[in-house]
Amino acid sequence: MRRLIYLDNAASTWPKPPGIADAVKEAITDYGANPGRGSHQLAARAEQTIANTRNRLSQLLGVRDPSNLLFCLNTTHAINLALKGLLREGDHIILTGWEHNAVSRPVEWLKHQLHIEATLISTAENEEWAGRVKQEIRSNTRLIVTIHGSNVTGNTLPIVDIGEVARKHRIYYLVDGAQTTGLLPINLNQLPIDMFAFPGHKSLFGPQGTGGLYVSPHVPLEPIIQGGTGSRSEKLDHPADRPLGFESGTPNTPGIAGLGAGVDFLLKTGVETVYQHEMKLINQLWEGLARIEGINLLSPAPPDLPILSFNIKDVDGIEVAAILDQHYQIAVRAGFHCAALAHQSLGTDNRGAVRVSPGYFNTQKEMEQFLQAIRDISQVF
Repeated sequence: MRRLIYLDNAASTWPKPPGIADAVKEAITDYGANPGRGSHQLAARAEQTIANTRNRLSQLLGVRDPSNLLFCLNTTHAINLALKGLLREGDHIILTGWEHNAVSRPVEWLKHQLHIEATLISTAENEEWAGRVKQEIRSNTRLIVTIHGSNVTGNTLPIVDIGEVARKHRIYYLVDGAQTTGLLPINLNQLPIDMFAFPGHKSLFGPQGTGGLYVSPHVPLEPIIQGGTGSRSEKLDHPADRPLGFESGTPNTPGIAGLGAGVDFLLKTGVETVYQHEMKLINQLWEGLARIEGINLLSPAPPDLPILSFNIKDVDGIEVAAILDQHYQIAVRAGFHCAALAHQSLGTDNRGAVRVSPGYFNTQKEMEQFLQAIRDISQVF
C-alpha cells in the first residue's frame, strides 16, 4: 500500500517528532498522579513536568514571567478565555474579515449575551490594516482582535503596526497565533501584544488537547471557569492569581509533557530551520499549481506561511479532496476551514476551497506527487 502523504498540517501537525509519544507515555505510566493535589513524589513530578513545559514555552515565546502563560485545551479555549474574561457589557471590539470561527463565533455570542458591539474591518493590503483599525476606534473600544496568519490563504497581518495603534490608544490587543506559533519567531516581551492565543498541536508539535494563552501582567483578565486549583482549598472564593486561578481542574499532564517535548525539538532544531523547509515546499506547490490550467489560487502571490488554498474549475473541493484521499493517498483539507469570515472576504463562501499545508517532515518528492495528482484530476474535469 502506498504511504500516505499528509498535507493537512495547518489543522494539526503529523507525524510528530521522535520523543513526543514517549513523553506522553512516560507521564501516564511513570507518574500518572494529579499535579498540585498532593505532597507525594508522583504528584510532585507531575507538577514539575508542567512547570518545565511552561518554562520552555516561555523561553521559546519570549515570556518574561512564566506565570502569565496559561495552559488551555486549544486555541479556541484560549480565545474564549481572553474574550469572556475581559469584555464587559457595552464594550466595543474590532476584528477583521480574516478571523477563524474561534474568534467570530464567541464574538457573535457576546453580541447577543452582553450587548458587545463589534466592528468588522474589510480586507485590505497589509500596509493599510493599522490605518483601518485606527479609523474604527471608539470611546468604548476595549479590545482589538486579529489573526496573525490566515489558515486559508497563508498570509500574515502586520501585528506590530496594529499593536502600536492599540498601545497608543490604550486598547487591549489579542492575537490569534494558531498558524504562526512555533513557525515564526515570536518574542512577546518585545511585541505590542496584550494577549496571545496559541495551539500546542500544530507547529509546536505537541499532542492535541494542548494550547495556551499569554496574558500581559497589566491585563485585568478574570477566570471564566471556577473550581479546584489545588491551592487555598479551604476557601469558597475562587483565586484569580496566575496561572492556577485560570487552570481549574485536573490538567492534561500527559499532553503537556508531550508539548514540552515538542518545544524541546523546536528549540534544538530552530524555528527558522523549520520555517525555511516548509516555505521551500509551499513555494514549490504554489509555482506548480500556478502552471496548471484551470487552477484558481486564492493567493495571487506565494503566501507568507506554508498554507495555500485553491479550486479546480467549478469542481467541488470536497470531491477533489476525496479523490486525493481515496485514489492517491494524499490528505488535504477542503471546505470552509472553520473560517466563514475569511471565505466571505475571498468570495468563496458558496463553495470553500481545497487547502494544502505541508509540514517539516514532508519532502519535495511528495510535493511533486501532489502536483501530478492535481494535473491528473484537472484533466478529468
